[in-house]
Amino acid sequence: MSPKKPTKKELQKRVEELEIQLKEAENKAEKHLSQLKYAKADLENTQKQSQKRMQDVMDRANGGLLQQLLLLDEMEVLATRDAEKENLVQGMGMVLKKLQKVMDSEGVRVIEAEGHPFDPFRHDAIMEVETSEEPDGVIVEEVLRGYMYKDRVLRASMVKVARSPKKSEEENQDE
Repeated sequence: MSPKKPTKKELQKRVEELEIQLKEAENKAEKHLSQLKYAKADLENTQKQSQKRMQDVMDRANGGLLQQLLLLDEMEVLATRDAEKENLVQGMGMVLKKLQKVMDSEGVRVIEAEGHPFDPFRHDAIMEVETSEEPDGVIVEEVLRGYMYKDRVLRASMVKVARSPKKSEEENQDE
């Protein structure tokens, strides 16, 4: 017995059902595509807003810091005033104290150097000094002060590091 052959009417009905299913699937796909486009646009807008907010926060923070650093007027007064050396030194000292106060309030601190062991992450050695007064690797002189902000080095200290004299030189000196 062979399977029953569908009639033309049954085939037309099946084609109509499949066309309806296809139309529904197309509508569903179009709806999902539209939702995806809206979600993508929302994400892009959120990213742009976040970047703008971060930039605004950074601008406000930088503006506050720059406002504290507005020492130009005081420096200009010192530069143009017919003052004696003593008054200029005193004025520069006041400006220096103000700058140090700003640095402290912002969390910038001086890197300890002289008398401390050399740390390549915080110090730049510009010279080795032969000495028997300090052990090897100890900083004997700070040439340029270094600074840290939180755990980050802003500028490494430029230092001179102790090195023990060579024995052959010591023997030559004894003779």
